[in-house]
Amino acid sequence: MSIDLQPLLAQSEFGLHYWDYLAIGLFFVILSVIGYVAGRGEQANAEEYFLAGKKLPWYVVGGSFIASNISSDQFIGLVGAAMVYGVCVSLYEWANVATFSILIWFFVPFLLGAKVFTTPEYLEKRFSPAVRTVFAVVTIVSNIIAFLAAVLYGGALALHELFGWDLWPSIIGLGIVAGIWAIYGGLSSVAWTDLFTVAVMLVGGVVVTYLGVQALAPDGGGVIEGFNVMLERNAATSGQWAEAVQSNTQELAGKETYNRLSVIQPATHPMTPGFGMIGLLLSVSLWYNVLNQFMIQRVLGAKDMYHARMGIVFAGWLKVILPVIVIIPGMVLFAMHPDILLIEPWNDVKPAADKGYVKLIQDLVPIGVRGLFLAALFGAIQSTVNSVLNSTSTIITFDIYRRLLRPQCSDRQLVRVGVIASILVLAVAIFIGGFIDVLGGGLFEYVISLYVLFAPPFAAVFLLGILWRRVTAPAALATIVIGMTAGLALKVFLKSDVDYPLWLASFPNQASILYGISMLTCVSVTFFTKPPKPEQVTDQLCMNWKKMNIFENLGDRWYKSVTFWWLAYSVVIVLLMLFFSGIFFPSVGAE
Repeated sequence: MSIDLQPLLAQSEFGLHYWDYLAIGLFFVILSVIGYVAGRGEQANAEEYFLAGKKLPWYVVGGSFIASNISSDQFIGLVGAAMVYGVCVSLYEWANVATFSILIWFFVPFLLGAKVFTTPEYLEKRFSPAVRTVFAVVTIVSNIIAFLAAVLYGGALALHELFGWDLWPSIIGLGIVAGIWAIYGGLSSVAWTDLFTVAVMLVGGVVVTYLGVQALAPDGGGVIEGFNVMLERNAATSGQWAEAVQSNTQELAGKETYNRLSVIQPATHPMTPGFGMIGLLLSVSLWYNVLNQFMIQRVLGAKDMYHARMGIVFAGWLKVILPVIVIIPGMVLFAMHPDILLIEPWNDVKPAADKGYVKLIQDLVPIGVRGLFLAALFGAIQSTVNSVLNSTSTIITFDIYRRLLRPQCSDRQLVRVGVIASILVLAVAIFIGGFIDVLGGGLFEYVISLYVLFAPPFAAVFLLGILWRRVTAPAALATIVIGMTAGLALKVFLKSDVDYPLWLASFPNQASILYGISMLTCVSVTFFTKPPKPEQVTDQLCMNWKKMNIFENLGDRWYKSVTFWWLAYSVVIVLLMLFFSGIFFPSVGAE
């Protein structure tokens, strides 16, 4: 059945009060002061500009790590995904405990020991210049399309829904304003402004979540009562909520039943398909958190190994909190507007859900607090734009310009090229961002579909190259070419009219298939090529488990202990996963 999109998608007045403007203005003032002070004098040499002089403390490393991860695709796309699918999409946050643990215990000591500016630089030392060049180019392109353009589009979409502003001017304005500090002060400005913006994001997000849950409470009830109502309605055992889920179990999970309050879903689930999530973790998540330049650059800029490790532990705790501000609002929206699932055709459901968070702000956030939300939204956009610009310019400068064009250039020339590269990358991202809306589908799905395309082959190359000294340069290059070709072929196949198994439509399942193809290619070609040279498999390029002491630099007091806080974080994640494992909440659908 076709339904009217009212009242969920109705345009309502979003007025700003004096106090809202004051909040926004104060945010910009504080951000500007922090960015200026942190970036002052950081243009003197390449290490200062691109790696913050390797002097970032753990709380800045962790705060910047998460701020770089949170953007409009979370506030807009992940909220929309939670509205449609329920609590299961929190796995995209909670499951990072696996890759964060790998990063803390194995890759931090290894990456710091490798003494590189960029991940492509590592690939040249380990494999060949060709592998470095290919990875650098793919990283630059993916950063622009999958990160910058998507982030700017998501922010512009929010401004359009709030104020009716046109997408193009919004994208251009957001891009210019958000990119200032990455261009000015390099990683130091980016990291310190990130720490401030992540605090604003968390406060703003928690306020919206609180108001949303409170709005569900019966008259006179508090936030606990509202939370219980949210769980009850998302369980969808009766009323219009049951009708909405029962009518769409095939679209939601590819089977006759569906549980919105379970993180464990069948293989046919389009977002979180059971064991398919393991493949996603080993490919996309591993690439994103451990090998991705714009995330790992904070680790490379840490004071020392302790601060790098504790920074990731801090980031892990922030990941525990993130579902509070991006998943619960989506579940609140379903509790308020279950008819979103009855929109026809189904492909229109997810773009409509992407507008839900903005509607929540319009309806619930009082005058005087809206400025805090806008500051939080801008902070999310600004932090990611800055981080991606800084890392992309680093790759362009070191992996393209200095290596291929000007090997003897000075530090000041490198910094100048980094600034110019940032400006050009931002301009291209702004242009591409204006066309994302014509692609259809939800914003989060747009982003994850791109990750699935290029992450698996590179994750396979990095992981095998670090762990297995026999892997060769031809094997690495073949893996990249075949893996990405297979990814493109799969995308074309799924867009065709050919019938295919429903489970194949799931992004994690696609990632698992492509990761398997990539691993098989790398191993097979390795056995048919000559072993690498000794200088390509040194202890700085491949893990030597006998020489690498992973239990060093873990803190000298329990309250400073990397081990203690990592273990506590892991236990909390396990308990949350058990609670939302489907044991305590029934499935909805055919009996």
